[in-house]
Amino acid sequence: MRKARLILATAAVLATGVTILAALESGTRHGYLDPRSADPFGSRAVAELLKTRGVTTRVVTTAAEAADAAGPRTTLLVTDPDRLGTTQRRTIRSAIDLSGGRTVLLAPGGHSLPDLSPGVRTAGAAGADELDPACTLPAATSAGRAATGGGLRYTTTLPGATACYPSGGHPTLLTLPAGPRGDTVLLGSETVLLNESLAEEGNASLALQLLGSRPELVWYMPSLADSDPDTGASEDKSLLALVPDGWSWALLQLFLAAAVAALWRARRLGPLVTEKLPVVIRASEATEGRARLYRKAGARDRAATVLRAATRERLAALTGVPHTHAHDPAALTPAVSARLTDGTRDVSALLFGTTPSDDAALVALADHLDALEREVRTS
Repeated sequence: MRKARLILATAAVLATGVTILAALESGTRHGYLDPRSADPFGSRAVAELLKTRGVTTRVVTTAAEAADAAGPRTTLLVTDPDRLGTTQRRTIRSAIDLSGGRTVLLAPGGHSLPDLSPGVRTAGAAGADELDPACTLPAATSAGRAATGGGLRYTTTLPGATACYPSGGHPTLLTLPAGPRGDTVLLGSETVLLNESLAEEGNASLALQLLGSRPELVWYMPSLADSDPDTGASEDKSLLALVPDGWSWALLQLFLAAAVAALWRARRLGPLVTEKLPVVIRASEATEGRARLYRKAGARDRAATVLRAATRERLAALTGVPHTHAHDPAALTPAVSARLTDGTRDVSALLFGTTPSDDAALVALADHLDALEREVRTS
C-alpha cells in the first residue's frame, strides 16, 4: 500500500508540474501571424520593432472591434481577408472608407477583393519569392529587394494606384488611395511579417514602413465567429491542429515522465529465478485429477482427442516421422503400419477415428492405443 501511495503521489506531482508548465507556455505560444508569438511563423519580432519606434499594437478578433479601433492615427492590418464573412467584409470596407488611416490587407483573393477593394483583381501566383521594388513608393524604394513573391499578384485600372514588386508584369504590392488622407495596401505575401524571414533582404524595413506609418496598429486576426461558413467548411483541420501548442508540449512532457517512471519501477532484467511451489503435485495425481474432470463433464470427445494426440506424437518419434507431420494421416499411418506384424489392424481408425460412444468404449480406446504403442516400440 505504501508503494502504491508513493506512485500515486509522484504521478500527481508530475501531472501538476506539467499542467503548470503548459499554462505558462500557452500564454506565450500563439498561432500563425500572431504578434504575440515567438514561433518561426509568428510575428512577434515585427511587433517588438514597432514598439521601439513608439507604435502600439492591439490585437482584435472581430470586425466590429477592428472598425471601432480604426481611425486617422491607426493602421488596420487584416491578416486573413478571404476568411471574413459578408457582414464582416462590409464592416471592414466601411472602416476603410471612413477611418482616414491606413489599411493593410494580407494576401486578399478573389473571395474578398470585390468587397474590400473593388476594381482590383488577382493575376495568379507570383513566381520568385524575392523581388525588386520597381516603383516610386518611398517605403519600397527604401526597403529595396524583399520577399513579396510566392503569393498573389494583382491587376487594377484604378487611378492613383501604385504598383510595386512586380512578378511577370503584375505587382505583388499595391497601394490605393482610400478616403480622406487614407490608403489601402494590398500585400500578396505575408512572408515579410514572419519571424523566420524578417531579417532577410529588406523585409524588416518594408514591414516597419507599411505598419508603422501611424502611432497605433490594430492587428485584426479573424476569429471563427467572423469566418464565412463557406470558406470555413473547406478548411479541414486535424484533431492535433486544433490542440493549443502549450497543451501539445504538456502531453509530450507527461508521456516522457510516465516513460521514466515506468523504467524506474520496472523489474530489472536478468536470469530467470526458480520459484518454489507451495505444494508439489505428482504427475500421476494431476493426470487422475484431469481424468475425473473429463468424466464429470462427460467430455469423452476431449479425452479421446488428448489420448490420440499424445499417442500420435510418441509414435511419430518412434517411426521417424517429423514432428510437424505427426497429426497427418497420410504421413503417420503408413509408417506405423509398416512396423506392425498384424496387418489386419485398422491403424487409421484407431489414431484418427470418431469419438467413443460411451465410457467403456473410451477405456477400450485407451487400451488399444497403449497396445499399439508397445508393439511399435518393441518391433
